[in-house]
Amino acid sequence: MTDTPHAQLDWDAQGQPLSRQFDDVYFSRDDGLGETRHVFLQGTALAERCSALPAGGRLVIGETGFGTGTNFLCAWQLFEQCAPADAQLHFVSVEKYPLTLADLQRALALWPELQPWAAQLLEQYVALHPGFQRLVLGGGRVILSLLIGDALELLPQLDAQVDVWFLDGFSPVKNPDMWSPPLFQQLARLSAPGARLATFASTGFVRRALVEAGFAMRRVPGHGKKWENLNGHYAGPPAAPGKPWFARPGHSSARREALVIGAGLAGCASAASLAARGWQVTLLERHAEIAQEASGNPQGVLYLKLSAHGTALSQLIVSGFGHTRRLLQQLQQGRDWAACGVLQLAFDTKEDERQARLAAAFPSDLLQRLERSQAEARAGIALPAGGLFYPQAGWVHPPALCQLLADHPQIRLLPHREVLQLQRVDGQWQALDGTQLLASAPVVVLAGAAEVQRFAQAAELPLKRIRGQITRLPQTAASQALACVVCAEGYVAPPRDGEHTLGASFDFHSDDLSPTAAEHAGNLELLREISTDLAERLHADQLQPEQLQGRAAFRCTSPDYLPIVGPLADSAAFADTYAVLGKDARQVPDTPCPWLDGLYVNSGHGSRGLISAPLCGELLAAWLNDEPLPLPRSVAEACHPNRFALRKLIRKH
Repeated sequence: MTDTPHAQLDWDAQGQPLSRQFDDVYFSRDDGLGETRHVFLQGTALAERCSALPAGGRLVIGETGFGTGTNFLCAWQLFEQCAPADAQLHFVSVEKYPLTLADLQRALALWPELQPWAAQLLEQYVALHPGFQRLVLGGGRVILSLLIGDALELLPQLDAQVDVWFLDGFSPVKNPDMWSPPLFQQLARLSAPGARLATFASTGFVRRALVEAGFAMRRVPGHGKKWENLNGHYAGPPAAPGKPWFARPGHSSARREALVIGAGLAGCASAASLAARGWQVTLLERHAEIAQEASGNPQGVLYLKLSAHGTALSQLIVSGFGHTRRLLQQLQQGRDWAACGVLQLAFDTKEDERQARLAAAFPSDLLQRLERSQAEARAGIALPAGGLFYPQAGWVHPPALCQLLADHPQIRLLPHREVLQLQRVDGQWQALDGTQLLASAPVVVLAGAAEVQRFAQAAELPLKRIRGQITRLPQTAASQALACVVCAEGYVAPPRDGEHTLGASFDFHSDDLSPTAAEHAGNLELLREISTDLAERLHADQLQPEQLQGRAAFRCTSPDYLPIVGPLADSAAFADTYAVLGKDARQVPDTPCPWLDGLYVNSGHGSRGLISAPLCGELLAAWLNDEPLPLPRSVAEACHPNRFALRKLIRKH
């Protein structure tokens, strides 16, 4: 088991940080902020660039080496001073050795003038595990994407068009990998036409390698004791287009208005991500309130079912967990959520072997393998086995998270609106409940779980419903000892409002949402498998299943257990357009995809919606706003609705 490789720091007599890994300083000892502003902000004409942004515009800055975040905070400060009030800043930074929270607090305390921005960064600086991590700051006006890991592994996975580059790895002599031709070729691939670039470096081999990658570079006067540094712009060709069925659709309407159908977690997250970008969102819900179906349970678990093999689903879960965990910082601990940790019991030999592989593959600040005695100490109850403990996870009250997401002045909730049909008229999607028009907009997001199949445009999406029932158990004086969520085949959570949540059943056949005594009895059996001690503390043998309280709802999942998120294509036209793939799957025809203009979906989250749905709201917004994707390109493609149509074509022959 290894920890996330954090930066190893020493501190000099002036309280400034030094990297032990690279034997180098993080910033100029004489004037760190002055150097940042001279080299990076002035060197890329950032103030002029921010001032020239149109209303609702967007600026994307890419950086190699996040370090102490000083460049980011200075850029954010300048953006607030110069950019239009409704513009958005995307800052994408790759960092192999992130600072610990304590070290970051200490480093940023050196700059009192940056404290208004540093405080927001520090508040969100949690659950930063390897891979793509998204931090939403400034009320959604500023998006920081931290790519935690090796730059040469992560930048090839990034899908973005970068306007400005800050090259700020440690000295080329001490950290040559960050100044290599392969890395500069990735910068070129990701650069928007004319993208500006600045770096404190001035050595000849750096300038020559950048020129070879397509950048026009020049030496300019340096800052302080440094004679010169480099800046320039990208003058090479644009990146080659990818597969057209995963391309970003254009939109016929410039109006930023959307309908979101379904006000569960996926719908509220989609609405929130669009509203944060200045969209006017109408949220249509067939019930009287939001979060009435699967998102309405009293407690949901941040359950990380991972794979040791770095699958698309594992990458989504690690990134999504971090994003949700940071969102929860805005909710009330104890009532709306609890970071009590989640323990997954190694309930049989196969599960124990799986957990051993995970412990070797993931850092110990994400998961820890506990012996039985250690697990019992964490859980506060007797257990049949040890297991994996996720210290930053816990339980959430899903309706509170939905309410947090939906509570935005740009979001209008329309309850008691059951959409039965969608039609496209004069560039607008019309939502109808039969004959009556409920609402219309140029963009629609289908977020009603398996109900999205009722619309002809999404009828072929392979979603299936799985009924799940939870049981609410009154706490006892003895059961309050339960200190974390414990999972085996089912789960049980510490009490909220005097009740434990126990569940959940899996039924692939029933369409009846009335809770049954048989499934309450099944849940009590799951409880006994988790802990006979806890079952005794809850007097489970004295409980009558027919008298227990609970609720049932439908999970919605896809055949590959990944969510379905992105733009929808016309299925019949898609099959015709790409029929050649049935003969040769290696073909990449240059024919544009037959998109259904402005129609998107966010569904299929199964039992892990708390982890995947909020980040998928960001993914959807990135598709719609042509922004950097919050996930590796391969993961976004693995979640794309077109994957099923592609597989169908390829397997037909």
